[in-house]
Amino acid sequence: MSEISSSRPIAPTPPSSRANAPASDLALKLLQPLQGLLSSGETAKAEVVALKEVAQSFQLLLKVTLDNGQQTTLQASSPRPLAQGSSLVITALSESRLAVALLGGGEKALTSLDLEQLPIGTMLQGKVVAREQLAQARAQQVLYKVVVSLLNTPLAGSKLSLETPLALPLGSLLSAQVQGSQALSFLPLSGRLDQLELSQQLASQQNRQGSLDGLFKALQGIEGKASLPEGLRTSIDKLFTTLPDAAQLSTGKGLSQAMADSGLFLESKLLGGQGQALPTDMKANLLRLISQLLPTLASGAPLAAANASAAMAQALPAFARDLLGSLGQSSARQQALRFPLPSRLLQSMEGEADLQTLLKLAAAAVSRLQTHQLSSLAQSQIGPDGNLLTTWQLELPMRDQQQLVPLQVKIQHEEPQKSQDNEPKEALWKVELAFDLEPLGPLQVQAQLARGSLSSQLWAERPHTASLIDAELNTLRERLTAAGLNVGELACNQGTPPQGARTSLEQRWVDETA
Repeated sequence: MSEISSSRPIAPTPPSSRANAPASDLALKLLQPLQGLLSSGETAKAEVVALKEVAQSFQLLLKVTLDNGQQTTLQASSPRPLAQGSSLVITALSESRLAVALLGGGEKALTSLDLEQLPIGTMLQGKVVAREQLAQARAQQVLYKVVVSLLNTPLAGSKLSLETPLALPLGSLLSAQVQGSQALSFLPLSGRLDQLELSQQLASQQNRQGSLDGLFKALQGIEGKASLPEGLRTSIDKLFTTLPDAAQLSTGKGLSQAMADSGLFLESKLLGGQGQALPTDMKANLLRLISQLLPTLASGAPLAAANASAAMAQALPAFARDLLGSLGQSSARQQALRFPLPSRLLQSMEGEADLQTLLKLAAAAVSRLQTHQLSSLAQSQIGPDGNLLTTWQLELPMRDQQQLVPLQVKIQHEEPQKSQDNEPKEALWKVELAFDLEPLGPLQVQAQLARGSLSSQLWAERPHTASLIDAELNTLRERLTAAGLNVGELACNQGTPPQGARTSLEQRWVDETA
């Protein structure tokens, strides 16, 4: 991947004759002798099948087709890059040198875009297959001629010719937004996870995660044991006392604090030096609980210690270790992107929990929080229309008398792209909630705030609960109106929300040469 620090538009211009012809005066040095394959002066057709930048030169792998139809491959060194897939005519100068010219009639790189085919705001993804330094422009700025092979849109497989001040490395995988027929805006990749790695990690965490209520029920069952080590008891007490209750979540300030302490922002707190905020962070407290369980188990049987270490290795989040997910887990990734995350209790957890069971449950709970975090990253994106969609997905265990009710929350903010006349556009907010609170049973809420109007759909799995909520919708409307909101449609349905396909921008990169 290439880090692109500039996001300013780059306008491609019609290429010069120099850029169009890497040409008859280009000589290649062979990395192995021809051994009679071609005599001096003989020609053959060739195709560039691979290209690699090495020091101050470029290594090419050529597929050569002789006049008799025989095919072979040659490795050569070139002072200039030749685009992968280029069709060439090679002429033997000696046993170790070739003259090269482009084969006439080859595919020409595009120098402008059809805006009917690729409207303004369309996201393009591509791979740099050739780069050449051009003469210095005004203000002594160096320009590069770059050829990009497009990987998406109906133009996938086509070549795009650009001029840019960026020295983009060969093989760089780029993401850019169409700004005009001859202008692109590269998207900066700093601070963003590589999408392929994100996809792998998301699938891995989904397979490891377990429901938070499983851990908290086990902790409630073991909390009163007098045999618990003091440090472990303190960690358990700390975890419980920092959980929000219904009264805290009913105020704006309390809800904001609970979301900040949900674990969603732990890594950003660490990077920002906010160590003072960690004592109330749920994920930090789960990691402290794990750190207390490990030495306790390690002091016992060696097998228990080995199992504990294995469980820990499977659970720690990305800031503590490198997460290497398994390839080909697309179904797990899709499950992890669904909302809400389904209840998932680990197998072999029957009976009273022991310390080793607690460790597995705590590790699975950390993975569940990590799944929410990665799902937030995967759903935060720039759509084909150029709108920026930011997603925050998290889980809040709410104390309700003697119960602990995990409340899943997803908030999405869609920031529209400015119009060409720079008129401001309305932002869109969406909120989804999911929880299971007795005696109401499982409930899901979807609310949307657009153009100053709030509308909401509720789903209750139990028929009695659906009827009860439907009877109270007028009261809810009155309370929302009293709070200063313009209320649109409010409705309650029995069942669960439909899980159809959701609009999302896929930005997964696969490097064929990797």
